[in-house]
Amino acid sequence: MRIWRAMCCAAALTLAAGALQAIIHRAAAQEGGLLEKRESLYNNIFIFGDKDTVTMTFGQNKRYYTESSMKLSDLSALTVEYTRYMTLGVAYPPKVERIAEIGLGGGRTVSYLSSSLPDTGILAIELDKDVVDLAKKHFKFQETARLRAVVSDGRAYLLKDPEKWDVILIDAYRGPFVPFHLLTKEFYALVKSRLNPGGVVVQNIEPSTMLFDSATATLKSVFPSVDLYDGGGNVVAIGYDAASLPQAELLARAAKAQQRWNLRYDLTTMAAQRRVLARPTGKIMTDDFAPVETLRAIEKNNEKWKEQTEAPR
Repeated sequence: MRIWRAMCCAAALTLAAGALQAIIHRAAAQEGGLLEKRESLYNNIFIFGDKDTVTMTFGQNKRYYTESSMKLSDLSALTVEYTRYMTLGVAYPPKVERIAEIGLGGGRTVSYLSSSLPDTGILAIELDKDVVDLAKKHFKFQETARLRAVVSDGRAYLLKDPEKWDVILIDAYRGPFVPFHLLTKEFYALVKSRLNPGGVVVQNIEPSTMLFDSATATLKSVFPSVDLYDGGGNVVAIGYDAASLPQAELLARAAKAQQRWNLRYDLTTMAAQRRVLARPTGKIMTDDFAPVETLRAIEKNNEKWKEQTEAPR
């Protein structure tokens, strides 16, 4: 998961073995320090914590990017605002029996959905085995008969597995950007082929660079309808293969889903914040053309994305 803000570089802590390591870990938790550092094949992962909060961050180029956060005194809370809007995807389809998420982070979103939707099977697809291990160790992520995790590249998994899903969540980052192969027209066509009729794709997109324009334009080149939600700095995009839903219909679906599941974060309230992508301006990215890092380097006003949208009808 991603909150796009740079943090000051923390001082490195050398952890001793055995009992001393446990003592240091407890002291760090009390003081808001480093609980664990792990260098995986894909990420430099830092777990920070204090008496009531645990945070997973990825470090790159002397910056930290927050992937997940958990409040120890309130385990059902989604402390990162955009993750609440990711759950709005369950209001769109006619049924929600199967959910897949690409990008686990600390597992907070899928854990919330699993506890809230007792009849829904959920699969988390995570590239980095160490992320899965740390989610279980520090973020209370637990696999069950209905909530599973697999270690795989998200695109590769969808390519080899023909199973269909009602909601596919995409919240995968490596360092400060989404891997390019999860932003192309070919990838979104694959996602579309793995959705049940009426299903939706939900993606977290950071809006402060030109990459946002290309990501939303590419998404709309595959999905005729794309709705956008301001998730407190990040934008959540929901794409579906149908004409744009009338706002009254979406609100009715959200109310019905909210009544059924009694979700902590009210679906109707979030659905009322909908903006419809009407005028995409970016270049469509393909497997042969996806200059992710170049586009990300071109900064833009964080609110400019709203100029591409209109109010729902």
